[in-house]
Amino acid sequence: MKTLSLCATLALLPVSAFAQDATANLMGADGSDMGSVALTQTPNGVIVSLEAEGLSEGEHGFHVHEAGACEPDFEAAGGHYNPTGAEHGMKNEAGAHAGDMPNIHADADGGAKADAFLHDVSLEEGVDGTLFDDDGSAIIVHAQADTYEAEAGAGDRVACGVIDKN
Repeated sequence: MKTLSLCATLALLPVSAFAQDATANLMGADGSDMGSVALTQTPNGVIVSLEAEGLSEGEHGFHVHEAGACEPDFEAAGGHYNPTGAEHGMKNEAGAHAGDMPNIHADADGGAKADAFLHDVSLEEGVDGTLFDDDGSAIIVHAQADTYEAEAGAGDRVACGVIDKN
């Protein structure tokens, strides 16, 4: 009877109740481990949770980039994830890219933890805004803070991780 009750309960849950999770393992330019990013699908978008180390103290730009590639250098990740062709910047009336997230702050030891929410992306394949299109997507941490304006100004890419489904 308990199995039957459990099955009946599961049948009533919407498909979105089952998270489609993904992760990105961050690496530095020298290949060193710099932490990870967990992505969790919700009915309204994706929660992005970062735990990083080895960063310089201060603010850093933090974005989803358009290609799931970090090698041979982090430029292989392309620009910010932007499936709708929007301009850049949360302070830009014409922005922001779907992959724009708030800056993260690294403490004096180089550690950073942050959560962000992306309402214009999905971890579901074959839907608008999917991070799992033909060339995938990556997470990039930049050397400097994003300005949130039309020009990001976040500088070099210091960490990169390809987003993979769990």
